[in-house]
Amino acid sequence: MIRSRLSAARSWPVLERVGCWTPLARVFPRPGRLLPQHASPRLLSVSCADCTKHQEPPRKKLLSEKKLKRHFVDHRRVLVRGGRGGDGVSCFHSEPRKEFGGPDGGDGGYGGHVILRVDRQVKSLSSVLSQYQGFDGGAGGRKNCFGRSGAVLYIQVPVGTLVKEGNEVLADLSHPGDEFIAALGGAGGKGNRFFLANSNRAPTTCTPGQPGQERVLFLELKTVAHAGLVGFPNAGKSSLLRAISNARPTVASYPFTTLNPHVGVVHCEDHQQIAVADIPGIVRGAHRNRGLGLAFLRHIERCPFLLFVLDLSVPEPWTQLDDLKYELEQYREGLSERPHAVVANKVDLPQARAQLPQLQARLGREAIALSAATGENLEGLLLHLKELHDDHVAAELERGRQPLRW
Repeated sequence: MIRSRLSAARSWPVLERVGCWTPLARVFPRPGRLLPQHASPRLLSVSCADCTKHQEPPRKKLLSEKKLKRHFVDHRRVLVRGGRGGDGVSCFHSEPRKEFGGPDGGDGGYGGHVILRVDRQVKSLSSVLSQYQGFDGGAGGRKNCFGRSGAVLYIQVPVGTLVKEGNEVLADLSHPGDEFIAALGGAGGKGNRFFLANSNRAPTTCTPGQPGQERVLFLELKTVAHAGLVGFPNAGKSSLLRAISNARPTVASYPFTTLNPHVGVVHCEDHQQIAVADIPGIVRGAHRNRGLGLAFLRHIERCPFLLFVLDLSVPEPWTQLDDLKYELEQYREGLSERPHAVVANKVDLPQARAQLPQLQARLGREAIALSAATGENLEGLLLHLKELHDDHVAAELERGRQPLRW
């Protein structure tokens, strides 16, 4: 008896690609119901994971933080279209014992807007696509029902995004939470209820929904920070930013320059936070778009005060300050006259320390001599940075403007 039961169990057909081995008799319908003769066994063996795989809409693969830094984008051309409005409906009321109910076609819903919103977590324009289409509105319905309006499509952009249309500046998104309507949604169509009048008691006219607004916008990112580190390549700006903040720009023992701006936050004792931006190195002729050129000069434009970082180990380091100010002034008049401090870096090297007295005499002002590699005299830089920040906050409050806070 036991052997016959085991042989019968072995002869049962089973389903594959399921979480457990299940006899086929368990999935047969109840008596009185028949399966289709040509039913495919694949339909019975499709797992839930396969169903959800086909149901999910395709999405753009998100980039990691490392790849976002590698693919830093500070300008983008975007085509935005608002959602189309829903169509109006032409219909008449139908009810027993009410022969002439009249028109009751509802209006279509409005198309969805496309809005640019500032997100503090977004650091680059690399996640912004080249084209966006707003959500369409729904059509009207019977009984004078309005159609559903299209949802708003938000595009997340970083702080400091400038929105242009041609040569005209439309918006300056420089604070977290700022929004700008990039494209308006279309108006919904009118149903035949809208055209009811004493002269026309049974209108059959209805209008379609209007298309949304279509615009070509140019997004330009200008890094927003309190202080900007300005200097020639290999002056030690990235090492200095690593020493005074938690930012981790790439540094090495061989000569190279930073290609993407990095922003670090310096925490003060009174719970204030000062944002310091590491701008890629300037070369002579940058205002004529040599080297990185205008790609990084636009990031300095947003900094209310500057830190000129000089390499004290090169011959005649005082000439660097004149060259840096000249490049800034040629890019934008008055940019070099902003409140600033001069930082003499690499004072730990013997040849650099020997040139420090001559640098002080040439500048006619005291330069902050420090070493980003060893941490020497970083406290003096932080105290001077705090003074520049306090002066900037006081000046903004006198003008009736709210200063930037991190």
